[in-house]
Amino acid sequence: MEPRIANKFRLGRKLGSGSFGEIYLGTNVQTNEEVAIKLESIKTKHPQLLYESKLYKILQGGTGIPNLKWFGVEGEYNVLVIDLLGPSLEDLFNFCSRKLSLKTVLMLADQMINRVEFIHSKSFLHRDIKPDNFLMGLGRRANQLFMRLFGDNYFPSKRVAAFIENKNLTGTARYASMNTHLGIEQSRRDDLESLGFVLMYFLRGSLPWQGLKAGTKKQKYDKISEKKVSTSIEVKL
Repeated sequence: MEPRIANKFRLGRKLGSGSFGEIYLGTNVQTNEEVAIKLESIKTKHPQLLYESKLYKILQGGTGIPNLKWFGVEGEYNVLVIDLLGPSLEDLFNFCSRKLSLKTVLMLADQMINRVEFIHSKSFLHRDIKPDNFLMGLGRRANQLFMRLFGDNYFPSKRVAAFIENKNLTGTARYASMNTHLGIEQSRRDDLESLGFVLMYFLRGSLPWQGLKAGTKKQKYDKISEKKVSTSIEVKL
């Protein structure tokens, strides 16, 4: 007997895994629509899928926000069922030999800015803007850009007015804003600064602070921060 979720979704092959658990291809047995199914052990120390499901509910209806199909507990797992999406922008960038035209980058920028603006309008920050977290749609939505949601990254922006220092680096160092490197609590501007670094990455093929060597993760973060400060706008572009 095939594994089923909520007597509605058939569990298929494994697509990948992450900090939350594993993700599988699924099929709606009533409509034959393919979906993505995330599984997280109910015994996990830091559960994410419940919070992630709440984020999807809050953000539902926004352009480029995947649809939440179902969330609940099945056996030993928390289960989240959402739209199946296509390749990430990092995947496409590599497929295109790490070269994108200015026109393509501008078209992507338009959609990326709109996605970030939408979550900000709902009083959330993303805190991990990077190519891997934007995915293309499938089928009739193949030209539409979607934002990947992670329960542990999003943060209510109503609290960002406070000036808080000595925070641990949240997100990906390559695209982190300067305030993030300095340990200052993030705000909407930091998402936009990270987005700017992503667009530079697409235009240049790489960023000046990639490939830096260091003995520890902290030393590497410090080197990246120093390189960002010392790199002129002209070199970045």
